[in-house]
Amino acid sequence: MAPGSVRRAPRRRGAAAGIAAGTLAALLFAACAQDAGTGEDGGSGAGGRGTTVTVGTFGVFGYKQAGLYAEYERLHPGVTIKESVIERNDAYYPQLLTHLAAGGGLADIQAVETGNINEIVTTQADRFVDLSRAEGVRRSDWLPWKWAQATTRTGRTIGLGTDIGPIAVCYRKDLFARAGLPTDRESVGRLWAGDWRKYIETGRRYKAHAPAGTVFTDSAAGIYNASVHAHAERYYDRGGRPVYRTSPAVKESWDLAMEAARGGLTARLKQFEKPWDQAYANGRFASVACPPWMLGYIKEKAGAAGRNKWDVAPAPRPANWGGSFITVPRAARHRAAATALAVWLTAPEQQAKLFGRQASIPSTPASYAMPLVRDARNPYFGGAPVGRIFSDAARAVPTLVIGPKEAQIGTAFTDVGIPQVEQQGKSPEAGWKAAQKEIENAVDA
Repeated sequence: MAPGSVRRAPRRRGAAAGIAAGTLAALLFAACAQDAGTGEDGGSGAGGRGTTVTVGTFGVFGYKQAGLYAEYERLHPGVTIKESVIERNDAYYPQLLTHLAAGGGLADIQAVETGNINEIVTTQADRFVDLSRAEGVRRSDWLPWKWAQATTRTGRTIGLGTDIGPIAVCYRKDLFARAGLPTDRESVGRLWAGDWRKYIETGRRYKAHAPAGTVFTDSAAGIYNASVHAHAERYYDRGGRPVYRTSPAVKESWDLAMEAARGGLTARLKQFEKPWDQAYANGRFASVACPPWMLGYIKEKAGAAGRNKWDVAPAPRPANWGGSFITVPRAARHRAAATALAVWLTAPEQQAKLFGRQASIPSTPASYAMPLVRDARNPYFGGAPVGRIFSDAARAVPTLVIGPKEAQIGTAFTDVGIPQVEQQGKSPEAGWKAAQKEIENAVDA
């Protein structure tokens, strides 16, 4: 959702990562380890003048860009934060697993994407600090479902939740108006309230009067992701057993995607590839399933021409697509300093600041009452009250059951099965079989 290979813009996974990126990542991790010094919280590599806490992330988490690292350094003289970034999670995560197995080359803080957290919790938990015992950490600060995702059956919590991805729908007011649909966000939300099938029905209404050269939505994969992430059980049941072949959530979401693809409601695009970017700039489609991290992406790709044309309405059902955690490996050189930084970065006050500066929706409900979140409006999207829309969705998201191969299973449906139908014209049955074959390879690997 799982999103993932990149954060913010773009935030989803793709197949190509490249050996060069992996080699660079290894060098970055090694450099971080050298800079961290030799003692758990002793002097840094700069002659013992302070502590350098290293942070390894994929994509843009926003801590540096929002000034949070600089703020922490001012509050804690002698602490320096050094961040190493690998753009894509599909390059970052395999390297993290390699370094964990080797017991070295790790940053003091390591990010983990939501789609990978269960695999870490179930197979690698003993390699991480139990952050539930850290000073200043209160379980009640986090959304229950977010806390649960990083917690083992024995109660050890190895990751503190950062952002989340509650889903809304972003839509083009000008295109909706020309197709005879309502344009104010309350009326638009009522078009499909409670059921993604109503979203498909709205798409048919749009198609009947669509402005020339436009379609209702970008991709069937986007619909699939938005629908499947509204269900607590998708690819695994609560006992940890894979159920992706028979899951009602998967079947319902697959059928919705197939209806959209075969009904001519989509632009037949693969998300986060160049034609998709260009379609934003050209006004090719009228709506898109829209987690908060998508807002910046739309603004960047649609540019000035899209300002005040795009708006945000509630999604048919509460769902979460995306989000991450930060962890402290037991092999970290500065475990105590890293733990203190991780706790501070994920506290409600800092999550609210990050939202105010980077639009990352907090996983800490206390943040939602803070003015930075509660009163937030996005001027690019017609002043949409994004703080309220996404916070309301976040509170209603079910506690998702996440399995060890969550990311790989989701990608098989969205990047293998659905494109065969939507872009290659194969039957839904052929697309389903292709996805199942891909999943079997991933689960058995």
